[in-house]
Amino acid sequence: MAQEHTHHRLAAGARLALLGIVVNAVLAAAKITAGVVGHSYALIADGVESTLDIFSSLVLWFGLKIAAAPPDADHPYGHGKAEPLAAIIVSLVVLGTALALAVESVREIMTPHHSPAPFTLIVLLGVVVVKEFLFRKVLAAAHDIQSGAVKTDAWHHRSDAITSVAAFVGISIALIGGPGWEPADDWAALFACGLIAWNGVRLLRNALHDTMDPAAPPEIEEDLRRIASGVAGVAALDRCLIRKSGLEFFVDLHVGVNPDSSVREGHRIAHAVRDAIRTAYPAVSEVLVHIEPDDDLED
Repeated sequence: MAQEHTHHRLAAGARLALLGIVVNAVLAAAKITAGVVGHSYALIADGVESTLDIFSSLVLWFGLKIAAAPPDADHPYGHGKAEPLAAIIVSLVVLGTALALAVESVREIMTPHHSPAPFTLIVLLGVVVVKEFLFRKVLAAAHDIQSGAVKTDAWHHRSDAITSVAAFVGISIALIGGPGWEPADDWAALFACGLIAWNGVRLLRNALHDTMDPAAPPEIEEDLRRIASGVAGVAALDRCLIRKSGLEFFVDLHVGVNPDSSVREGHRIAHAVRDAIRTAYPAVSEVLVHIEPDDDLED
């Protein structure tokens, strides 16, 4: 059940990654073409960032595909770690993109060039609308499937929208200011690089956190304790450890039962607890139940 549920969530994330590839390919071509024709480096930089987004979405897609693979002899707990590893790669791409564009923006600031064409503003407006829509759609899906990698991809779409807004402001200033204000377009690109880098650092921090089997939110632990306590034969609960690996949770629970219970009865209670938790939480891949005499837990 858990494997099927996880596979469904990973498949949903992979579909969103493919959607991002298609959208970014179209936007990258439009932005680079408009930037070259309209003499806007900020728009060209934006197009380059969208081109790298294609690579990022491909990494995410492959990462989710690997994470969806079932457990095997070499990976008995599955391949879930591929999901946060994909998020780390995407985060590093974001940081690398910010650095490369910042260097080129400084070079453009120091090089005289033509003012950007007014039509580039229309292109940027369209980009902002599309990217913001994609950001909201992917972020909502990331919360639904609890995927850090998909969330990273969503914020990558938001950083693309931010660079487009910055480019719009810079080009507007260059057009309104007239001769002498041409570098405003490039200063806008440099400002956008700072925002992209900040996003990259934040996403990388979250991705690294997910590789270290973080604990589940307190509300999930409380809910699992409530479910386990409701199983017939459970007299007390002690430790409840929950770790997240990829999109799945692994639970280690200490259950107190009547000390006079037989081994067979303790075995039955352990399975009942396990089944109750996995039924209520399909994302829980495994529940390891330790049966102990309840009077030992009370001491």
